[in-house]
Amino acid sequence: MSINASGWRPEAPVAGGKASPTVTGNKGLMLEEALIFEIGDSETTGVDFASSPSPLRGEGPSGTSLGSLARTTPIGLPGLSEPEAVRHYTRLSRQNYGIDLGFFPLGSCTMKHNPRLNEKVARLPGFADIHPLQPVDTVQGALGVINELAVWLIKLTGMYGVAMSPKAGAHGELCGILCIKAALEARGEGHRKVVLVPESAHGTNPATAAFAGFTVEDIPATAEGRVDTAALKARLGPDVAAVMITNPNTCGLFERDMKAISDAVHAVGAYVYCDGANFNAIVGRVRPGDLGIDAMHINLHKTFSTPHGGGGPGSGPVVLSEALAPFGPLPFTARYADGHIALIEEETAGDEHPHTFGRMTAFHGQMGMFTRALTYILSHGADGLRQVSEDAVLNANYILRSLEKTLDAPFAASGPCMHEALFSDNGLADGFSTIDVAKGLIDEGFHPMTMYFPLVVHGAMLIEPTETESKAALDQFIGALRSVAERAKAGDISLKSAPHFAPRSRLDETLAARKPVLIWKDPGLAQAAE
Repeated sequence: MSINASGWRPEAPVAGGKASPTVTGNKGLMLEEALIFEIGDSETTGVDFASSPSPLRGEGPSGTSLGSLARTTPIGLPGLSEPEAVRHYTRLSRQNYGIDLGFFPLGSCTMKHNPRLNEKVARLPGFADIHPLQPVDTVQGALGVINELAVWLIKLTGMYGVAMSPKAGAHGELCGILCIKAALEARGEGHRKVVLVPESAHGTNPATAAFAGFTVEDIPATAEGRVDTAALKARLGPDVAAVMITNPNTCGLFERDMKAISDAVHAVGAYVYCDGANFNAIVGRVRPGDLGIDAMHINLHKTFSTPHGGGGPGSGPVVLSEALAPFGPLPFTARYADGHIALIEEETAGDEHPHTFGRMTAFHGQMGMFTRALTYILSHGADGLRQVSEDAVLNANYILRSLEKTLDAPFAASGPCMHEALFSDNGLADGFSTIDVAKGLIDEGFHPMTMYFPLVVHGAMLIEPTETESKAALDQFIGALRSVAERAKAGDISLKSAPHFAPRSRLDETLAARKPVLIWKDPGLAQAAE
């Protein structure tokens, strides 16, 4: 980045992948921002430090334990003043898209508004500032939150027990599969090594089963996007350990034969694992336990509105049937008659949980997620949670029916969808695909939908509005997507280079993924080296 003596660049900079019409590269209030290394001076810092005594440099006798490990060369980090640092990260943040800025139509991922009440409660003293190694008697309130949330999850799912410690959905999947593995080994059937996974299941399901040491076999889907029940039943046998099924599935459809599938699986001595990532579509209306499910993880961010990922570890509690509950992981909470809550952590044969397969995490789970989820549940109540699922399904069907004449909707004839609507790129002009529609949406001010997933649909566009979006917001999105889709169907060549109004234009995403540039190199030093 060259700047002449007057402080102005001698040529128009490149912004958004094109020559910028402004000297600065700024587009009105959308400010162009250089890399932090290009702003700062590595010879200075934004704060003053006293000179280090010689022992800290490994040059003197005692005074430091670093010895020869002490740094002897400059660290090379840019030195910024406070206003420079604040402006840098504020400008970058304005180039981000977040749920507090607008609608996130990501199907499957479920990005929805997180009520500020949840955040306020999660930050209360006694929740936000506790340590996992504190004595149990000093954290009775926090353990009470975990215990009460566990009770709610059991009631809402109609299950027998719950493991609270898994840190994410896939982590929960592994927990459920390990419970199944432990149960099979306990009854002397460790020879069962096959897990059946339908095509309409989440992509992490086969990976989880393989990681746990099982062989994965696919079960095809029917033309209407649901599990081929006949093919599943035909494959069941004494070598099958479990079936991993997603319900509602990734095509946005409810598996109507779920109870029949569970009965058939149980009849051959196997177990049913349900991917509960889409529980937000049925919470308050359907109890998975009534459908014969043995284990199911719940993504708290999807159903009970905790931050997606939680700024670190997420949370994926696993509800368990009576058959699998004894094999669940430690630790877990237990409330006694006198009101005292204990954290059961031992694995010896004489304790209350002798058949556990062990631990999933070092401690009890993600406290912040538990607190937010319970706040969401209590603020809604049982009737409110039922409305959550009803509104999520209503919004998804509104999008499906509003766009089915504009975009190809492969399963529109299968009946109402659940929480997400699925479209394909069939019908677009030759040479145009899903990615062109998605990039066009960015110019309209929307984050793109989930692309190319599920794999059972060519050029899939999976849209999940969630229950938190208003009709006005959905109408605006529908209008934008309809406009972009019509342009793609008409062969509007400008879509091939979209987005045009974003801070950066279309990137070579394949090259960026395969050969990412992760280290900044000073151009001046590079030229000198040459």
